[in-house]
Order: sequence, then C-alpha cells, then structure tokens
Amino acid sequence: MDYIEGGWPGSNPKDHAFFEAAAGMKFEHARLVAFGSTRKARTEASQDPNLRSLVASKAPCVAIFGKSWDRHVKNALKIPLKENLELIADSVAFLKGHGLEVVYDAEHFLDGYKANPAYALDTLAAATDAGADWLVLCDTNGGSLPKDIEAAFDAVSQRFDRPLGIHAHNDGDLAVANSLASVEHGATMVQGTINGLGERCGNANLCSVIPTLALKMKRKLSVRNLGQLTVLSTFVGETANVLTDPKLPYVGRSAFAHKGGIHVSAMMKDPMTYEHIEPTLVGNERRVLVSELAGTASVLAKMREFGLDPQKESGKKVLDRLKEMESEGYQFEGAEASFELLVRRLQDGIKPPFRLEGFRIFVDVAGSNVSSEASIKVVDSDGTMEHTAADGNGPVNALDRAVRKALESFYPELRQVRLADYKVRVIDSKEATGAKVRVLIRSTDGERSWTTVGVSSNVIQASLTALLDSMEYKLMKVRNGAGPA
Repeated sequence: MDYIEGGWPGSNPKDHAFFEAAAGMKFEHARLVAFGSTRKARTEASQDPNLRSLVASKAPCVAIFGKSWDRHVKNALKIPLKENLELIADSVAFLKGHGLEVVYDAEHFLDGYKANPAYALDTLAAATDAGADWLVLCDTNGGSLPKDIEAAFDAVSQRFDRPLGIHAHNDGDLAVANSLASVEHGATMVQGTINGLGERCGNANLCSVIPTLALKMKRKLSVRNLGQLTVLSTFVGETANVLTDPKLPYVGRSAFAHKGGIHVSAMMKDPMTYEHIEPTLVGNERRVLVSELAGTASVLAKMREFGLDPQKESGKKVLDRLKEMESEGYQFEGAEASFELLVRRLQDGIKPPFRLEGFRIFVDVAGSNVSSEASIKVVDSDGTMEHTAADGNGPVNALDRAVRKALESFYPELRQVRLADYKVRVIDSKEATGAKVRVLIRSTDGERSWTTVGVSSNVIQASLTALLDSMEYKLMKVRNGAGPA
C-alpha cells in the first residue's frame, strides 16, 4: 500500500490515540494519512479544530473531503455555492502551508457531475488552485455505472493537470468495476479497503483491485509480494473480528474450490480449464470438495491429497458410500477430516484406536442453575477400559470433557487438542424437535485445525460422533508423523 489512512484524529479519542502511537512508527514504504473535512462555515481555517487536529497528527499526508454536489451544499451545508468553494480553497491552502501532502476527496463528485457538471468541476478548480496534490473523485452513494466513471474522468483529466484518484462505494455492487474503469481513464490512486469493509455495502475491495491490476491489466504496482494477499485478508478479518466471506474473489476460501466431477476431471488435466489464475499467485490454494455431486475424479483427487494411491475401483467404492451418507444428512465439504477418515477406513481398513462402551448424561436443575455431568466408558486397542466422568455447563460440554479426560489417560498427545468451534444445523425442520441435526466441530492442537461432522436425530449422539472422529483424526496424524491439514 502506498498510503494508509489511519482515521479522523479530531473525531474521537481512539483515533487521536492511534495517531499519537503511529507518530513513533517507521514506515518502510507507505505514507500515513490523516482524514478530515474542509473547515466549517464561518470559521477561519487556522481556527478550525478539525484542520488543526490534522496538522497535530504529524501524518505526512492528509485527505480532506469537500462537497462537490450542489444539492449537498444547498440542503446539507445550507450555504451559498460560492462559499463552499471558499471552504475548499481555504482548507487546502492552510494544510499546504504546513508542508503537508494534500489529497482532496471530492465527495459525491459522480452525482454532482451528473446534476451540475460546471459546479462540480469548479469545486476541483478551487482545490487545485489552492495547491491540492491529488484530486480524488468519489462515488459516495455507490450508485454509479462504469460509463459514468469513464465520462467524469475524461472530463476532469482534460481540464486539470493533477494526479487523479477514485473512491468508490459498493452500493451497486460495482465498486471494483468502477475503480478499474477509472484506472483505464487516468486514475493512478485507488482508494479502498481490505475485504471491502466499510459502511453500508462497503468500499472497493483492494483484494480484488490489486491482483486484477497486476495480473490482468498488467499495471506496474509497488506490490512486493502479491503472494501474501490471502494472508493479509485473513489477518484483517481476524483483527477486525469480522468473518471473512469464503466467496471473496482471489482470497476467499472458496475462490479456488472445485466440487463438480466434470470440473475436477478437466482441472486435473489442465488447471486453467476452471481457474482464471494460479491460486498461489495470491497466496491461496486449490481445494477439491466432495459431495453427492462429485464424480470419481473428485474422490481420486482427494485421495491423492491424502497421500494415498488411488485406484478407480476404490474411488467408486468411496463415492458410493459418500452418496449414501450424504442422503442421511452428512456433508463433507466443510468436514474434510471426517472424509479422510472415511476414505482410510474403506481403503486401508484402519480401525479406531479406541471404542466407546457407553455413556450417560445427568442434568441437574436447581432454580435457575442448570448443570450437567457426563459419565463415559472407553476401551483402548489393548482392551483396557477407562471409566470417568466430568462436569460441564451443558450436556455436550460435559461429554466433551469426559471423552478427553478418558482418552488422555491412553493417549497423552490428546491433551493438546481443544474444541475451537461448534455448530449445529437442523436438517429437516418439518420434524420440529425430533428433526435430524448435523453437528460440525472444529478442533485445534495449537498449530493446525480440522473439522469433523456427526449426524443424528439426537444432538448428543451427533456431537459425540464428531468428537470421537476429531480425536481419532488427531491420533491418525500422530501415527503418520504429520500434523492435521
């Protein structure tokens, strides 16, 4: 990234604290940007708290927005059109007087240009004459079409000798398309966010803009390692605590996932038949999914992933069993650990290193307090039985703790394993409380994670199936000398 906008230092204590901390950071390439608005009406630029906070932020670059749509000037600011031009010019001149690089964001420019092109261009002239370094045309309402972008950029580039930029919102699901169209018509700055985060429908997704510019439009970018793009997308999602959409182009978990048997068969011969780029270019990976729609080619491809020597006969055997189980409610697209166990049980004839002899669940209710206790019997491969019990804040939690407690006495390596996620999906809601449920459990050993599935009309039984598969999978990987994938 050439520029990183850190927020509005004058708007709240959090953003103020951010710029205080960022002032001591050393940026190897990017320039830190502070964001704000033009001065308020009837306030001198030198006395405007917002402009003063931008200077005090110590950011080498500032981005300020001003009104470009006459409708906003009349109805939102409620000031004469000429006075708005003075707000823009005074604000830019004040910031340039402090030696700052100024990016002028022409808010609502695309709507303003359609409504009153002469006035919209006058707002850019006010910023340019005052010394703005960049003119950024904003599609703030996010409703413009690429043809609107092209016409506006052509008109602006003919009149102004300044670097141009685009700031596109995604309300029409065209933010990326509009950003790319702007580059074709003169823009050299594309503003956006990782994963398209932003208010309403979000901003232009830089995780789509960057690889398209670099790989498809052959633009020279300052990107050092495009292969870290998927890692960056995941990091931002986790840091912001916003679940990343698996269907995001380029960086999503499903971006290079293949399920249809015909697709997989062709792709195994030539990946480009169903992939528009090599996944590793953006740090992603190819995934072959299995379901009742899969063909033998998909199953054989997964078997190769597992390090097995696939035979067509064994692949058909696995496929038949897969379709049978999915008709019962199982789903293996998101539970590849359970699918690998299924394959190895059918191909290699592996047996579980333990078996469950039985379990009981006790639920005690005392007023508003509800507690659970699980009692379980487990036998290892040598026939040794472990009978133990554990409490929990619910029956599944108690069962989880009891299973781990029993198995850890046989297999100490299971002490590393903990439950990371637990999901229950009702398969047939017509049966109401007697419906079948599908339970997905994601487990981790601190280094890798894996997902298993269980299906039953009893949520406890479904949970137990997924739990036992999780433990067996970990032990299988330990025996094979590899961590979970």
